[in-house]
Amino acid sequence: MLDSLRLSVNVASLVGHGTVRKAVMGRAQRTPTETELLRMESLVDSAMRAGAVGLSSGLIYIPGTYARTPELVRLARVAGRHQGLYATHMRNESDSVTYAIREALRVGREGGLPVQISHLKLGGQQNWGRTADLLNLIESARQAGQQVTIDQYPYTASSTSLSTLIPEDVQADGRDSLQARLARPAVRKAVEASMVARLRRRKLKHFSYAVVASFPPDTSYNGRSIEEINRMRDRRHKARVEAATILDLVLQHDAGMVFHGMSETDVQNIMRYPQNMVASDASIRVWQEGVPHPRGYGSNARVLGHYVREKRVLTLEEAIRRMTSLPAQTFGFTDRGLLRPGFVADIVVFDPATVADRSTFEKPHQYSVGMQYVLVNGRLTLRDGRHTGTRWGQILYGPGRQL
Repeated sequence: MLDSLRLSVNVASLVGHGTVRKAVMGRAQRTPTETELLRMESLVDSAMRAGAVGLSSGLIYIPGTYARTPELVRLARVAGRHQGLYATHMRNESDSVTYAIREALRVGREGGLPVQISHLKLGGQQNWGRTADLLNLIESARQAGQQVTIDQYPYTASSTSLSTLIPEDVQADGRDSLQARLARPAVRKAVEASMVARLRRRKLKHFSYAVVASFPPDTSYNGRSIEEINRMRDRRHKARVEAATILDLVLQHDAGMVFHGMSETDVQNIMRYPQNMVASDASIRVWQEGVPHPRGYGSNARVLGHYVREKRVLTLEEAIRRMTSLPAQTFGFTDRGLLRPGFVADIVVFDPATVADRSTFEKPHQYSVGMQYVLVNGRLTLRDGRHTGTRWGQILYGPGRQL
């Protein structure tokens, strides 16, 4: 069925640890039994045989938060047997980020497969300036013979759901359980206190860094910070009250968020690391829907325009390598990513003097400029900056696929 899809671009898939765990254990907040682990291994094996390029994990999201390292190792070994990699949204990207990197490296070592760390970053003002520690950990692993790469989106803000600010144990067992717990005054008070303490660790007085991207029940909140929304509700201008507003929003309907909390210096230092690919970490954008993170419109163009031409953080040649041959080689696509005879013609023609992102945090729904032509599998898909209507994209399969 997948082979019959008409795609504009090429698509490959990883098998998600969270999806596998939920299929076998639901939202259970515990270690799997041996029987459950065997079932999870079987699902990963089936996905790899179907053509997945590796195993992914999202360890700040339920149910991934409940998984311990040995569980990840067991499943990674299955992906490794099919020549897949382990791509991870690590367990922590702020105070405990070095622990999270060590865990990812351990999964790769004991699982016998390459590690791809997704969108490496340092969140929270209290962590700014620690990039050397992170990159040294990764480079030391590489020097010891381990295959490790990273990717990054070129912005100082992240984006995920508002509920990630709530402790995972309070969210266990689904929305009904969350509502029941927060209906208890003592629990709600403790959750609010933990959120304020987390804010204080960021050296902030208000939740101004947390901006709503999409809140379906009230779109007037889109593009506004929690601090602003709290004031719109005529509530006291206090962090504790803003925390209560966060809980009210989550109970009504979880919100998509943009979190401003990274250092531009750290972004540039991570960008200079040679084994770093350019990524967007974005879903497909719906034109004029919400106020989403601009990375869904501008990541690659921003690197080429802002960080290559204007800031000179990377050379043009190096930036192109990060977008083409490095990801192709990392994910095992041996006939893509280079302009060579016999390779698939996935080609972008752009003007280095004019390529630029136009999408901003305030006005994200703007397309990048300077991209003139795009060929997908040898067919012209973009001509003079306009889509031709050609849909010649393909499903790309991992080396473990069995027909």
